[in-house]
Amino acid sequence: MDNRALTRAFKLAAQLMELHDENPFKIRAIEGTANALDALSFPVSEVERSGLPDRTGLSKTAAAKVAELLDTGTFSELQRLLDVTPPGVVEMLSIKGIGPKKIRSLWRELGIESTEQLREAAESDQVSKLKGFGKKTQESILESLEFAGQSKGKLLYPQAEVLGEEIAALLRKALNTEKVAVAGEVRRRLETVEVVSVVAATDKPLKAHELLNTMDGLTADPRRSGPFAWRGTATSSGVQVEVLLTTTEQFVTELFLNSAAEEHLSEEVPGSTTLRQWARREKFQQEEALYEKAGLQFIVPELREGLGEIALAAEKKLPRLLEDADLRGSLHNHSTYSDGNHSLREMATWLRDHQYEYLGICDHSQAAHYANGLGVERVRQQHQEIDKLNAELAPFRIFKGIESDILSDGSLDYPSDVLASFDFIVASVHSNLKMDERKATERLLRAIENPYTTMLGHPTGRLLLRRQGYPIDYKAVIDACAKNQVIIEINANPWRLDLDWRWVRYALDQGVMLSINPDAHHTDGYADMRYGVLMGRKGLLTKEMTFNTKSAEEAAAYFEKRKAEIKPPLEYKKSLFE
Repeated sequence: MDNRALTRAFKLAAQLMELHDENPFKIRAIEGTANALDALSFPVSEVERSGLPDRTGLSKTAAAKVAELLDTGTFSELQRLLDVTPPGVVEMLSIKGIGPKKIRSLWRELGIESTEQLREAAESDQVSKLKGFGKKTQESILESLEFAGQSKGKLLYPQAEVLGEEIAALLRKALNTEKVAVAGEVRRRLETVEVVSVVAATDKPLKAHELLNTMDGLTADPRRSGPFAWRGTATSSGVQVEVLLTTTEQFVTELFLNSAAEEHLSEEVPGSTTLRQWARREKFQQEEALYEKAGLQFIVPELREGLGEIALAAEKKLPRLLEDADLRGSLHNHSTYSDGNHSLREMATWLRDHQYEYLGICDHSQAAHYANGLGVERVRQQHQEIDKLNAELAPFRIFKGIESDILSDGSLDYPSDVLASFDFIVASVHSNLKMDERKATERLLRAIENPYTTMLGHPTGRLLLRRQGYPIDYKAVIDACAKNQVIIEINANPWRLDLDWRWVRYALDQGVMLSINPDAHHTDGYADMRYGVLMGRKGLLTKEMTFNTKSAEEAAAYFEKRKAEIKPPLEYKKSLFE
C-alpha cells in the first residue's frame, strides 16, 4: 500500500466520522494524519513498524493505525464506520460539490442510500427543499451524477496500461509464446479507456480461457465470450476486458485490426482500397509491411484515429514525432515551498542525476492559500535559494518560475514588479470554475495578453473521470497564444492531460509551441512526462515544436529575450464581464 492509498484511507475515515457527526477533535486528528502522510517524501510501507513514530513524526496512536492499515488493509475505526454505513452512502462521498454534512441530511431526512436514489430525488425536486440545499445545489448534484455516470467503467490510461500488461504477461508465460500484445484503446494511447484489449496467438484457446477464468480481479461474461474471444470485466473498476485468440500466422493482422479506430481502417488509401482490405488480403509478419504494401508511411498506433493521418502518410509527410529522450528539462513543478512533497534541492538533484539539464520550479502564487501559495517575502527567499543552488549545481540550471493564479477578472496574481522577478510564468486557473464559455474564454484571453505570461497552464482545469473542464473556445484561446507567443502546456499528470491531444494539431498549425509539463509535486511525478509525450504524439507533436527539448542555454535565452520585450508599467482595462 503506497502513501497515496494510506492518505485516501484516512481521508475516507475523516469523511465518515463527519458523516456520523462524531467528535470534531477526533476528526481533525484523523485529517492531520492524512495530511502528514501526504507530505512524506519516502514510502511509509518500507519503514519498520516500530520505527513509524520516529520516521513519520506521527503520534504513537496515529502510527499504530498506520501499521494496522499496512498489515490488514484497514484499521479499526475505519472498519467500524464502514460497517455501519450503507455502501451507496460511502459512494456518495465522492460526489463533487456536496460534503459529508449534506450527505448526512440526504441520508437521514430523505432516506437516500445510493446515487441512483439521489438522482431520482433531485430529478423530482425533493433535494432543493432540504434546508441548506436549494435549486443551485440540486443542479450541481445532477451535473456531478451525470459526469460520474459517464465515467463509470473507465480507467485512466496508466491504470489501463498496467492491467493490460499484467494480463499479457500471464498469457505469455502460460501459453509459452511472445506473440501476445496489448491492443485497442490502450495501444492507441487514449487518455481514458473503456475496453482493455489483448491479442494472443495460441493453438490452445481452452488453456487461455481457463487461465482468464481463474485470474484474480477478472470476472468472465460467458454471454459475450466465444472459443476465440474471452470477455469480461475487471472487478475493481468495472472496465471491460477482452482477450482475442488467434493463430500465429494471423497474429499481426489481428493485432493491427484491433489497434486502430474504425475511421482509420475504413478510409480509402491510394488505389481505392481500405487498410482493412489490405490486412485481409495476405498474412503480414510486421505492421510496417502492411503499410508499405498500401503505399503509405508507417503510421504508429497512437495516430490511428482517422483524423487525416492517412493523407499525410500517402504524401510521405508524417513528421518524426516527439520521443521521451528528446526532453532536456522539466518545467512546471512544485516543491515544499508550496504544496510539494520534496524540497527544491531534492527536485533539482533528481533531474540532474537523471541527465536532465534544468528544472523550472513553479510553486503556487499567493492567491492559492489552500496550497500554501508564496507571499512576496517567500518568493524572495526562494529566489535566494535558487541562486545558491545554481552556483552549486552548475551547469544544471534552476529557472525561477511561478504558477500564477489567473484571477477571476483575468489578471495575474502579484503586481508587475514581482512578476518581473521570475524567469518565466505559468498562468493557470484554479478558482471560480463555474463560468460560462464566454466569461471563461475572456478570462483566459486577458491572461494570455499579459506580457508576463510565458506559458498557459492546464487550459481547461479538467480532472479526467473526476471533473469536467470549464468550457472554453479552444480556437480563440489557441489563436491568442499564437498572437502573443505564449506557450501552451500539455499537463502530463494522468488526471489532466490538458491541453487535450485533439487540439494539439491545431495549435501546431497556428505556430504555437507546446511544453510537456509534469506538474510534479514529488520526484515520482517526473515519470508523468511520458504520458504528456504520448498525448503530444497523438497530435503530431515534434521535437522542434516542444519547448522543453531546448537546452538550458536555449531556454534561458528565450526567457531573457521575452522579458526584455516587456514594457512596464502595465495598465489593464476593467474586466469585460464585470
